Amino acid sequence: MAYRLGVDVGGTFTDLLLIDEETGHTFRAKTPSTSEDQSKAVLTGIDRICKLAGIEPREIGQLLHGTTVATNAVLEGKGALVGLVTTLGYRQVLQIARSYVPGGLGGWIVWPKPTPLARLEHTVEALERVDTRGAVLRELDEDDLAAKLAALGEAGIEALTVSLINSFANPIHEQAIAAIAAEVLPGVPVSLSSQVLPEIREYERTITTVLNSYVRPIVGRYLASLETQLHSAGVPAKLHVLRSDGGLQSIGTAEAVPVTLLMSGPAGGVSGAVWAAKQAGYENLLTLDMGGTSTDVALVEHGVPRIGRDTLVGDLTVRASSVDVRTVGAGGGSIAHVPELTRALRVGPQSAGADPGPAAYGRGGEEPTVTDANVVLGYLPPQLIGGEMALDVGAAERAVQKIADAMGLPDARTAAAGIIDIVNENMFGALRLVSVQQGYDPRDFALVAFGGAGPLHANALARLMGSWPVIVPPSPGVLCAYGDATTSLRNETSRTFIRRFSETTYGEVHNALAELETEARVNLDVEGVPRDQQHVMFQVDIRYHGQGFEVPVDVASEMLSEPDLLDVVGARFDDEHRRLFLFSLDAEHELVNLRAVVTASPPRVEAVALAEGGADASAAMTGRTTIFIDGAEASAGLYDRAALRAGNVVAGPAIVTEMDATTLVLTGHIATVDPVGNLIIRPDAA
Repeated sequence: MAYRLGVDVGGTFTDLLLIDEETGHTFRAKTPSTSEDQSKAVLTGIDRICKLAGIEPREIGQLLHGTTVATNAVLEGKGALVGLVTTLGYRQVLQIARSYVPGGLGGWIVWPKPTPLARLEHTVEALERVDTRGAVLRELDEDDLAAKLAALGEAGIEALTVSLINSFANPIHEQAIAAIAAEVLPGVPVSLSSQVLPEIREYERTITTVLNSYVRPIVGRYLASLETQLHSAGVPAKLHVLRSDGGLQSIGTAEAVPVTLLMSGPAGGVSGAVWAAKQAGYENLLTLDMGGTSTDVALVEHGVPRIGRDTLVGDLTVRASSVDVRTVGAGGGSIAHVPELTRALRVGPQSAGADPGPAAYGRGGEEPTVTDANVVLGYLPPQLIGGEMALDVGAAERAVQKIADAMGLPDARTAAAGIIDIVNENMFGALRLVSVQQGYDPRDFALVAFGGAGPLHANALARLMGSWPVIVPPSPGVLCAYGDATTSLRNETSRTFIRRFSETTYGEVHNALAELETEARVNLDVEGVPRDQQHVMFQVDIRYHGQGFEVPVDVASEMLSEPDLLDVVGARFDDEHRRLFLFSLDAEHELVNLRAVVTASPPRVEAVALAEGGADASAAMTGRTTIFIDGAEASAGLYDRAALRAGNVVAGPAIVTEMDATTLVLTGHIATVDPVGNLIIRPDAA
């Protein structure tokens, strides 16, 4: 019997979902995350879920892991001491950077410029030069470089980045430096920009490769430790790690190029949402992943998540493919406060985290959080995680009363309603960023809600967005782990290829893309994926000649054989440009970068069908409770989701409880259970 285990480590909880590949049955578990060492929570969760499923750890064949180790290293400033090698004259490439300052007008006045991840005193120049077409203009001075690397070693660097000008066109000098570093700096990991990001633009290539070096030692130690502990615990499963773009990669690749893991956690949730919504028959989605610390939102069109070329982590933007996820500091643990200066209610981005957590958790937390507000309003039951965690209602009321006192409100319930309204508006703004501001009408998309807190807020957000229906998958609290377990291996290769359409031919572009395809298939071949289970798609970055930026255009593999390929991608670029910027130009098109993406066939994981139960959901009703909703008290039905059957209709106001999440159905709305257990929420009038 074979089992696949998805493991997602969040800021508050570590989620696990075990899939029996023969029957499709699933088992789920949650355990508090251990921020000091994520592997502790992973091992604790594995022991718990194996006991729940009645299996031995050795029966787990594959472990698919979404991790925040790389992200946390950047956000907490705990990465490696990085040395940098640049071409003569480019030593200050990180200090010059780009002239973009985040924030509104005048933001530059108060914006603290982030400290470069590779210090200037740890940056050396190589005496070499290659031109834009790859011709060597000046040979590398190896003796000079060896002395400079020795000095970096004496300075105590823990990782080395090599990013030479125009190395994307010819990596020969970067490769030579790597060989020298292996002798002069034994044991120090070396990241080459020609391998991490072989594309034009020296700053983006350098910062991306430097960040790769910055997180490489800590990611390597974590993955090696996790693999060792898994084997010691009797878990011989093959370990794969989720990439930022929603695919899986091997441990070896993840250790060498950890910059691909920066959005590993959020990508798992989007993958799981796509899978769940597909079972319900929906392909155009807005995803809402609300956890304990933050909320991640994304847009999915025709069943394919939007993949961005840039990844934002803290104040840093690096050039690495990732699911286009926007994150706001709005989670169940987000702390509500009233600043003394403005006396206006604020929620987040500070979070109570897992320890001490919200006041309602009874672990010593005293600050009012979103979870506490939901408890005060009656939206959360007295117990969570299937009865394993009891909530302290009195502590939640005392915490929220602080907000009522600070704002002169009549009671804690009014303050709690204000907290919920504010946090919903914060998430509403994030959803607009991935929809309206990208040229999409949110009314054309369903809203998929997951995470431990997402289903509590989704109905209200759909009312704000006009996005119907709301889809709440089974086990929404562990859907990120479900995404980890239901996605597939993926690899990507790229190359800068600057040509005006009039300067190139179909044959030249075809051959370049075919070479990239061959390179991209190598990793999947090594993983033993048969060629007939490898699927290829291409992407070309195009701009108008003279334009300062480019727009990616997808190219299906079957289009590669079309002689009018350039005409087709040019027309698609014009359409995308009009969608993004509302205009197109009568100017010549220019290719900038070419890219090949190879993915393995997804695993065959079938959703388990529910027994038919008709519209009457009374058999799943466990009682009634009083809640405070829309400014007044109301009687809400309480339902056990495990007892719901296909076709059951739950009329709001209602609260549907399960082990890992709670769903709130508002007054005037109904939730219908579909054949595979999704809750489909719509306005009653619809």
